[in-house]
Amino acid sequence: MTKQTRNRRRILRHARVRAKIAGNASKPRLVVFRSNKHLYVQLVDDEKNQVIAAVSDMNIQPKKKGVQLAKAVAQMMASEAKARKVEKIGFDRGGYKYHGQIKVLAQELRAQGITF
Repeated sequence: MTKQTRNRRRILRHARVRAKIAGNASKPRLVVFRSNKHLYVQLVDDEKNQVIAAVSDMNIQPKKKGVQLAKAVAQMMASEAKARKVEKIGFDRGGYKYHGQIKVLAQELRAQGITF
């Protein structure tokens, strides 16, 4: 039996999620990527293979960490989505567990009026 790394297991989970979720112009896919230091979020139209909007924590001043960071990124993404008239999304958590930053990100998006 081979030893799988944490990232390899995440990639396998992400593949299972991607098999079920696809974005289009009316309901784009919200993609989440979390590195050790940063949090990135994108709205993707999979039919056109096009990124509709992208937000990361690098533009947030003052710098935040943890769940406060996720909350700020979610607020920025919600305003970007509303500017592009997107109300419904498919949430692609990127294979990450639904807790911590990912959970706060989803809850804040819902609180801002984005449905999924």
